[in-house]
Amino acid sequence: MISYAPLWKTMESRKASTYTLRFKDNIGGGTMQRLRNNSPVSTHTIDMLCRILKCRVQDVMEFVEDEG
Repeated sequence: MISYAPLWKTMESRKASTYTLRFKDNIGGGTMQRLRNNSPVSTHTIDMLCRILKCRVQDVMEFVEDEG
């Protein structure tokens, strides 16, 4: 599965908040909720996050093997 755990670390290191992403950078509340829940988001959203945070895709998401 895809995990967005790296996103939260990147945001912390860049001193970016969810408030900033939502209201300054126009990332929707539903999108933020999907990211929190490791639900699917579009590659357009990943691209926007990388541009906003000036980071690489690996700094936003990672593949984690499902247990089982």
